Amino acid sequence: MLAYTVRRLLATIPVLFVVAVLIFLLLHLGPNDPAAVIAGDFAQPEHIAKIRTQLGLDRPLYVQFVDWLWHVLQGDLGQSIYNKQPVTNLVLQRVEPTIALTLSTISFAVLVGIPMGVLAAWKAGSLLDRGVMMVAVTGFSLPVFVLGYILVYVFALQLQLLPVQGYTSYRDGVVPFLRSLALPTLSLGMIYVALIARMTRASVIEVLNQDYIRTARAKGLTTPPILLIHALKNAAIPIVTTVGLGIALLISGVVVTETVFALPGVGRLTVDAIVRKDYPVIQGVLLIFTVVYVLINLLVDLSYSLFDPRIRYQS
Repeated sequence: MLAYTVRRLLATIPVLFVVAVLIFLLLHLGPNDPAAVIAGDFAQPEHIAKIRTQLGLDRPLYVQFVDWLWHVLQGDLGQSIYNKQPVTNLVLQRVEPTIALTLSTISFAVLVGIPMGVLAAWKAGSLLDRGVMMVAVTGFSLPVFVLGYILVYVFALQLQLLPVQGYTSYRDGVVPFLRSLALPTLSLGMIYVALIARMTRASVIEVLNQDYIRTARAKGLTTPPILLIHALKNAAIPIVTTVGLGIALLISGVVVTETVFALPGVGRLTVDAIVRKDYPVIQGVLLIFTVVYVLINLLVDLSYSLFDPRIRYQS
């Protein structure tokens, strides 16, 4: 297991390096000059050239990359053009709502989606199966912002059960914290409930047709042990893959959801930085999101060996 883990960890290093290069080039080879953005629309060329020198933008590109990468490895993502604060501090100030929304969404999706998929597989072809799949298709088809506005209209404006927008930290009380996350979690989570439910259904149906399931039934095992112990465990790898991809896809969903519900998270920070052309913030957030994406895929890859020990010896 240790050798398998080390091999997978080493395999991520080239990926992260390529990601760093692409993110660096994405902004430095773009049409807009950061020095011109800082100087303003009516700045003189001499002023822009002075700013370029101060920022080191007049140096060769590879020198700039090495310097940027060295600072990144030390946790320094640069300084915001707009408010002159370190990007790392800005991200840390905004990370709590994003983490809270991500964890609540994926927890909701797993706790609802997997049972839905198992029930649909158990009653494949029945009205229950069709109903579950109809809910899944509907949830997968509705855009996040459309579902978000529908939920706001029903639960916040009409029934007045939940707040329309905003975020309340867990430090200010568990109930207000959960109420502030309820609508964003529902609107963002429905997509992943649908995704997980459909994959779970397909995987469990395939496993239920295997010989060892028929043997378990012949031995007199009841339905719950067959579904939960034999079928679900052996169908776990595709489901875990879907959950991992769902967490990675939350990166894009969080940006939209935080904007709709005015959550002061990293997604909202990204939108504000794009509007203001705050290149260091865009670069830093993109790097963080991409590293998180790679690490999640690594954890999913490592989890395969827990469900199927043969993988660690074959890899």
